[in-house]
Amino acid sequence: MRTFTLITGASQGFGKAMALECAQRKMNLLLIALPQSGLGPLAAFIEKNLNVEVHFLECDLSTTESCYNIAKYVSQQKLNIRYLINNAGVLSRGMFDTLDPKFILRQIAVNVTTPTLLIRLLLENLKRSGPSAILNISSMASFFSLPKKQVYGATKSYVTAFSKTLKKELKQHHISVTTICPGGLNTTTRLCYQNRLVGWITRQSVLNPEDAARIAIDAMLKNKTILVPGFVNQCLMFLNKLLPDFIKDYLANRELNKFPPGKLQPGI
Repeated sequence: MRTFTLITGASQGFGKAMALECAQRKMNLLLIALPQSGLGPLAAFIEKNLNVEVHFLECDLSTTESCYNIAKYVSQQKLNIRYLINNAGVLSRGMFDTLDPKFILRQIAVNVTTPTLLIRLLLENLKRSGPSAILNISSMASFFSLPKKQVYGATKSYVTAFSKTLKKELKQHHISVTTICPGGLNTTTRLCYQNRLVGWITRQSVLNPEDAARIAIDAMLKNKTILVPGFVNQCLMFLNKLLPDFIKDYLANRELNKFPPGKLQPGI
């Protein structure tokens, strides 16, 4: 049976790195990303150079209609989805009292509603294509209380908790669910610049998307439950359990004050 790996947010950054990683492992692909994000040329490049079949859809994942359109396309094309990678996400933007309510709702829609609905709509397909796997991209922000990441961290906490429970439910159907929680990633020129502004320890925690992609796909194929990639990030997670809150608050505020007002923080 010819099977496919569906990846959302696949045109740039971490999603693009995972698309290339999967193609190098000879996985056929269905790539999803926003219109005019370079998805078409990427799909053509992968198909030509890595000798796999690539489908792509351009849509806005902040709408539930897009999820239904993806499921409809999968059905019409008779694609067997073996791996579903929910990567699309909206990063942080600033202090809560400065955020546009429309932006907040869009962030929740992309980070929470879309992966939840996509899994539900494609679940029967995943069962038929089994043994299959779901890879949900969460974040280290789901474990920390970070200023300027209040909605983002909350949405990623949902992804982490949802994935852990879903894994137990879907085990009987031979569908594994893996959650990866990366820290900072050098996915764009802007983030590369911002990642240089932080302290030495935080800089050491930042990964290149290609390295994180390899770790993520390995974790999915090995049926891992949850993984924080990078040795420094794993140490930070351990320290988070040991340090008192006032020290963690001091460290978080120190990193926050290194950014000019209104600037994004590294996407952990």
